[in-house]
Amino acid sequence: MVDDISIRTYADRDRADVLKLFRAANAQLAPVGMESAFADYVERAIAEEMGRIGECFLKVPGNGFWVALKSGQLVGMVGIERHDDDEAELRRMYVDAACRRQGIGNQMLDHVEAFCRKTGYERLILSTSEIQGAALATYEARGYQPVREEVAEAQSNKTIGGGVRRYHFKKDLTA
Repeated sequence: MVDDISIRTYADRDRADVLKLFRAANAQLAPVGMESAFADYVERAIAEEMGRIGECFLKVPGNGFWVALKSGQLVGMVGIERHDDDEAELRRMYVDAACRRQGIGNQMLDHVEAFCRKTGYERLILSTSEIQGAALATYEARGYQPVREEVAEAQSNKTIGGGVRRYHFKKDLTA
């Protein structure tokens, strides 16, 4: 656990750093031969959602978006999207490559799980892809249960598409 990490609600002043982290993380994830598809996906996600965090996350009841800071520098981000009164989806959890494996992702998960419990959500769902092995291991270690998997062919603001396998998980927050 990193002691000098603080997590706070996203503010407009974080926009440039959030977009920089989002672009960098996805560029690092892009498999050889899919770099152009990942770049297209990133720009679509920015246009439809990540460039509009205030509107998409902060102004919607039950949603939220937070940034993790280490020594004042943005090193992580995570969002929650309401599905219904009982269920929310974990969205856009990224940690800067230079700061991974330091417990920051777990601290962000603790934060959003506490938010979800306080908000009254009974379940937290998420999806991640086969190319995010560390994320898969983290979610499984944190008690997220596999629900289904799929091959995402079509691109959206939530997935790259292109035949990448996606894994869907859920966690009961009432236990």
